[in-house]
Amino acid sequence: MKNIAVIGTGYVGLVTGTCFADLGNRVVCVDINEERINNLNKGILPIYEPGLEEMVRRNMASGRLNFSLSYDEAINNADSPAEMVFIAVGTPEGVDGEADLRYVRAAAETIAETMKHQVIIINKSTVPVGTGDWVADIVRGKQPEPIAFDVVSNPEFLREGAAISDCMNPDRIVLGSLNRDAANKVAQLYMPLRAPIIVTDLRTAEMIKYASNAFLATKISFINEISNICEALGADVKEVAAGMGYDKRIGRAFLDAGLGYGGSCFPKDVKALAHMANIQGKHPQLLEAVMTINTDQRRSLVNKVRGLIGNNGAHLSKLEGKTVGMLGLAFKANTDDMRESQPVDIIRMLQADGAQIKAYDPVAMDNAGKQLQNVKLCEDVYDVAVGCDALILGTEWNEFKNLDWHRIKGLMRKPVLVDGRNLYEPAVMRDLGFTYRGVGRGYA
Repeated sequence: MKNIAVIGTGYVGLVTGTCFADLGNRVVCVDINEERINNLNKGILPIYEPGLEEMVRRNMASGRLNFSLSYDEAINNADSPAEMVFIAVGTPEGVDGEADLRYVRAAAETIAETMKHQVIIINKSTVPVGTGDWVADIVRGKQPEPIAFDVVSNPEFLREGAAISDCMNPDRIVLGSLNRDAANKVAQLYMPLRAPIIVTDLRTAEMIKYASNAFLATKISFINEISNICEALGADVKEVAAGMGYDKRIGRAFLDAGLGYGGSCFPKDVKALAHMANIQGKHPQLLEAVMTINTDQRRSLVNKVRGLIGNNGAHLSKLEGKTVGMLGLAFKANTDDMRESQPVDIIRMLQADGAQIKAYDPVAMDNAGKQLQNVKLCEDVYDVAVGCDALILGTEWNEFKNLDWHRIKGLMRKPVLVDGRNLYEPAVMRDLGFTYRGVGRGYA
């Protein structure tokens, strides 16, 4: 059993702290957001993640998981002083695409000012290469008196919607430090998971995270580029991806053509890596292409809508007088996260063309109400369909897989479906009387 402090109760911090508690450790999660901590102490979570709420409540009841506003309580508790302090704060996108490290700096400074005994400081946040050294300098500079510490980089690889499984069944654990003994101590924390553990230096560990996310984003943009070629040549990208995926050198994961990547990680991490390359005088041509393709993929879907229901008269905006329904608002299924949401970007482009928008998401409606303007938020899919000239599938929620399409067709003004996730079979939708367009489905 270890005594652990986790700084930050956002997505990474909350999932990480809860999973460590579930493995039998004593964990205190700290946040400066008083409302968030008060809600967590009542069992109210700031995010939706399958299985997380039950795990939080169970570990709170056992006494292994606590939430606090106090760094001192988390780090210097008299009965269980923290041996390890994880920094799991946000690193949002900066003005030029760089990672904004203000929260990492604040956490490092407060740890330095608070710690009264030797600890291992572990960067869990996604941070630029060189941040571990920078954090060590901050801590040394802010300590009231010298106290020994080590810095370890331990990047996270959590997928929203599957974070509990990813945390408890990781493909690998990456640890980087200038002190191998410190890295080995952190490795002991992960031993119950029986996962491969890679121990390297700080900068290499930090780069592993960025390189991994950039590669996955590249796979997504690659298959979307192929989908556009498939549409022009009459091939079906779903069958192409399946055929490619059987090759062990390629693999099937992340070869689903659609609306491109979104969320809190891939967009900012690819930009941040490109920024790091640029400031070092390198030219990240592939990364630039990955980002361009991702943006173009959303524009391509809007162009399909324009082509199917757009006005021809020069006196009208392309979609003026048209109503478009969006099914799904989160950037992917099984999360309420709307950061860099593809459906939201598409909605804004449609609104710029004069369209009226109706929308529904099974989980993200509260977040949608805070982010979207002039969008009618509906109670369900059928409410969305009423009076629509077209429907767009924006998020591949399970509840969208078996809808009553006869009923939906009767509610719509025009039976037009643009499937941004290739969830449906073109021939089936056509037989139901819909004008159907998927992504890269050729002439189907």
